[in-house]
Amino acid sequence: MGRRPVRYLTEKQKAILDFIQSFQAEHGIAPTHREICEEFGYSSYGTVYKHLKLMEKKGYLARDWNQKRGIEVVRNPAGGDRRADGTESAEHPSRRQPEVANDDRPPLQEVPYHGDIAAGEPLEAVASSDTLTVPNHLLGRRPDGHYVLKVVGSSMIEEGIQDGDLVVVEGREKAVPGEMVVALVHDEATLKRYYPEGSRIRLQPSNPAMQPLVLSADEVQVQGVVVGLMRKYL
Repeated sequence: MGRRPVRYLTEKQKAILDFIQSFQAEHGIAPTHREICEEFGYSSYGTVYKHLKLMEKKGYLARDWNQKRGIEVVRNPAGGDRRADGTESAEHPSRRQPEVANDDRPPLQEVPYHGDIAAGEPLEAVASSDTLTVPNHLLGRRPDGHYVLKVVGSSMIEEGIQDGDLVVVEGREKAVPGEMVVALVHDEATLKRYYPEGSRIRLQPSNPAMQPLVLSADEVQVQGVVVGLMRKYL
């Protein structure tokens, strides 16, 4: 018989969960990583990220990588499961395609690896013929057109995305405001939140120490939208 997944919360994780619930009740939105850090006196976003990742695996949280405040409490310590699969996907549960019971695809697929993407100042776009193995649940029902990039820099650190992480990208040329995109700026690629503002585009980092890039619309070309994160060192 397989081992049952761990469900208990540590005292610190329970405190973080209580804070998220009380913050949502008071403000109607989830706290950011920065706000959780400030509440508990953490100096590193990585500490919060680790707690949230463990709480997600235990089935207490769901996270949407395409939303800055994309934390959703889905299970209370006292019970009441609504989602406990522990998956780490950028797609919000309300937008997921229904699972297919007889899905005969392999659990892992090879997708192209296209080198580095700057979470900071733009880097030159790099293409490559290499591939990486990616879990199917990060690719949705249409795995074709996805690729992987390695993050360089810390401009998305408030999203829990660190230097050296791998992001899974769905290749497309259009994005919804607020989505995390791979954008081509003057033939260089960068990773930012996408906000069209009239005739201009704001590419917003998730690091309070960094300024956004504000450019004319014809200077920005969306290359894809981030749909998942993998922590793996190349």
